[in-house]
Amino acid sequence: MPEKTMTAKEKPIIVIKKKGGHGGHHGGAWKVAYADFVTALMSLFIVLWLMNQNEQIKKAVAGYFNDPKGTANLLGTAMSGNGVNTATPSDANMQKLQELKQKLEQEIKARQDLEKLSKQIEITITPEGLRIELLEGKNGTFYQSGSAQLSPSGQELLALLASELKTLPNQLLIEGHTDAAPYSTDTTYSNWELSADRANAARRLLQQDGVRSDQVTQVRGFADQMLRDKSNPYDPSNRRITILVKNLDGAAPPIPHAHVVDGAPAPDAAKPGPTAPANPGSPAVAVSPQTPPTASPASPTAKSGIFSKLTSLLPGAKK
Repeated sequence: MPEKTMTAKEKPIIVIKKKGGHGGHHGGAWKVAYADFVTALMSLFIVLWLMNQNEQIKKAVAGYFNDPKGTANLLGTAMSGNGVNTATPSDANMQKLQELKQKLEQEIKARQDLEKLSKQIEITITPEGLRIELLEGKNGTFYQSGSAQLSPSGQELLALLASELKTLPNQLLIEGHTDAAPYSTDTTYSNWELSADRANAARRLLQQDGVRSDQVTQVRGFADQMLRDKSNPYDPSNRRITILVKNLDGAAPPIPHAHVVDGAPAPDAAKPGPTAPANPGSPAVAVSPQTPPTASPASPTAKSGIFSKLTSLLPGAKK
């Protein structure tokens, strides 16, 4: 048969083969796999960290995932700027605070005159310690309205608290708070003074009922700067007194040596040591045998020596 000749209309078929690059071969699947690996690794580290924590933190983390808005009090306080200590108390100290919390709640419920106020008394365990909050009612519950004078219910409750707190070695911190309503138009007395006076009134009554004078380390008035209910600055619960039983872990260590004030040793001074020779007319100072006597920092010799060293470091000083 005669061969078919290519006509002008027919075109040759051209096949173009493109060699795929690295991206065409793998695509983006490796990114998804890598992201899954990093997520699994992070989850593993979180689980390992959580397994090494105490029961309080485990309970707080579990409660957060179950109800993020309803378990903020398990970690201490939901308010910011109050100097919350992030250190975790020891298990023994936590057990003692838990026992004190249960005992106080039982004694409050046992008294008929205080049982009706149980909703206005909140006792929680925080990283700082045991926080006892006395929340005011609309007409004043623990203090007379606009006054630092304690009501009979407030006096009875503080007497109950003092009977338990005075037996503890823990230090106490007392805070006073008000709502956002201005106290009066008088600029000489405001919510600042009222909150501080209420905290001091609570301190005086606690100490009258047996709390040691050195057990209360701080008395602070915050006025309306740390509202409990920030959505309603005028809510009565913003007017409150807080008594914090601090953790023993955060207590300041005792001073190992006695101080000398006006030539007389402190009452809790250690055994008397040899006395340094004193000039006529100057008070005698006891010297601890463990601590060698040093020159007074206020002596002219020490001042001149330090001053000369500092002067030599100044630019342009003669050497």
